[in-house]
Amino acid sequence: MIKIFVDSGSSIKQSEKEKLGVEILPLRYLLGETEYEDDVDLDINGFYDIFIGQDLFPKTSLPNLEKAQQMVEQYTNKGDQVLFITISSKISGTYSSLKTLFEDNKNVRVVDSLSAVGGIRLLVLEAQKHLGKPIDEIVKILDELKMRIKVVAIPETLDYLLKGGRLSKKEWLIGSILKIKPIISLSQTGVKVVDKKIGTKKAMGYIAKALEQFGFDENYPIVPSYTYNVENLEKLISVTDEKYHKYMLEFDNLDPAIACHWGPNAYGYIFVGDENIL
Repeated sequence: MIKIFVDSGSSIKQSEKEKLGVEILPLRYLLGETEYEDDVDLDINGFYDIFIGQDLFPKTSLPNLEKAQQMVEQYTNKGDQVLFITISSKISGTYSSLKTLFEDNKNVRVVDSLSAVGGIRLLVLEAQKHLGKPIDEIVKILDELKMRIKVVAIPETLDYLLKGGRLSKKEWLIGSILKIKPIISLSQTGVKVVDKKIGTKKAMGYIAKALEQFGFDENYPIVPSYTYNVENLEKLISVTDEKYHKYMLEFDNLDPAIACHWGPNAYGYIFVGDENIL
């Protein structure tokens, strides 16, 4: 049997793991001086209560590797194989740590998603279609698909891009004065600002058209995503061509691994598109 593992950077909640047939390794993060295991010590609502209520900037850290080994060996000790899909190595050291941890275990394959949150969900859904195949064949399928996964979003404020080192103080100041909304992407090249628009309306228009511009593949669903408040996402969907609505999964309230980069009230789409765009 092949068991799929993800880390909590997938934004797959503990309450979903049975439905999706996965095991979830919690990432850890710091809020102030306190360390939490994602969706274990605090659920997503508890995280935002502290994040916003106390105005603390979260810092993510590696998962508990001893716990990871124990979880995985519950399966490999029975002769099962484990397919571990991790948050992108471009924003976390989780992949490299797990790759090293399991390098001598012939029953474990660790896959760098080069994505996060809904992008990992798309890889899980794809892997489930192929569970009857050899594990290395599944890895090859995922390695090809992950190059086409697009994460495009609009943060409500530039503050978290400044704190995370994605903007200089000069860019932050000019952008704040002009009410510039950056368009953020996460793909195989990492997190980057792919465009900038003046005002929310123009920024929403860019994301609404991104599905067409980036070659949306109708064989895969769209994961509408947001941090904390769903209102902006609902507005985005309302200005998106209705022909795409039938492909949309349930809205995903993103976990701390992404919220610390984008801040609360960010919103956007995650989907499979053309590898050569973005």
